[in-house]
Amino acid sequence: MAVLALAACGNDKAPVASDQQSDKSPLAEYMGDGFVSSSGGGFKMAVRAGGAQQPSEEDLAKQRKVEDATAACMKTAGFEYVAVPPEQNAKSKFAEAFSLPPDKFAEQYGYGVSTIDWSKAGADDDSNPNTKIRSALSAAAQKAYDKALNGPNANGNGAVVIEGGKDGPSSSGQQDLGCRGKAVKQVYGEDRGMDFKKFDSLFKDIQALQKRIDTDQRVVDATSAWTDCMADAGHSGFKKVDDPREQIQQKLDTLTGNKPPTKGGPSKTVTGPPSFDKVDSAKLSELRKSEIALAVADQKCKASGYDDAYKKVQYAAEKEFVDQHKVELEAYRDETANR
Repeated sequence: MAVLALAACGNDKAPVASDQQSDKSPLAEYMGDGFVSSSGGGFKMAVRAGGAQQPSEEDLAKQRKVEDATAACMKTAGFEYVAVPPEQNAKSKFAEAFSLPPDKFAEQYGYGVSTIDWSKAGADDDSNPNTKIRSALSAAAQKAYDKALNGPNANGNGAVVIEGGKDGPSSSGQQDLGCRGKAVKQVYGEDRGMDFKKFDSLFKDIQALQKRIDTDQRVVDATSAWTDCMADAGHSGFKKVDDPREQIQQKLDTLTGNKPPTKGGPSKTVTGPPSFDKVDSAKLSELRKSEIALAVADQKCKASGYDDAYKKVQYAAEKEFVDQHKVELEAYRDETANR
């Protein structure tokens, strides 16, 4: 349930739970299964209610090879590691949550910000033999195990801490990601990533498209009506439809101590959302209650007219955009398909 944020969006945040409808917009046909046009906040790749696209047999075969290579590397390093079939990890413990309709999801999980500990979003610990293997080790041995598996910057939760700055490993491109990183390179090639820079012009055009959608008078009027609806429901002061979720995210950041990097200074980024293990349980419980109440009101107000108005403008604008940028969009789609 990872998020790819092509607009400015930190990788230490929880994935965005989409409350959009599950049918693909014209642009999503090219940008990918989880593309969401987001009013007021650019465009995002998001986890969508209704479940993620199932991996192909080729994808599963490569994942099996990565697991086998990881196990062989760990054995050489003197540690036991059991290759876990990708089928076992395919169903996240939160998969059922994201099969819920938007209104039911809001009632149970709000936005999925403080209500879901995304640091534990993988398969249940009990189902992963490597969790038990690691737990049986001493504290010192666990650190050595983590280093061998994920490199010297692993923190034990599968996340990797990257020190920013001009001379940091994040800028060198040569960061040691341990046996898992070596296995991925072995199976997928040295550079599994994609050169997004070649699509900078396309991304800028999409962001310009987003602004045109947001400033369309029909969307402006619908947003104003949504603001009034939220105020009537006891949640005043919101001007953009992304604001309620952002407010919850900021409150959670305060609880977890997850601060954005200082401009111009060295950054420290955890590649993965922060754990709730050390968060004040009473304050977290209070935040969760307020998140659900806010999300339920938000969802109802959007459903009362905003969603339909936005979708009508969005689809028409995207269809025109696709007609004008078909060559670039097809190139992007083909390259992402071959990753």
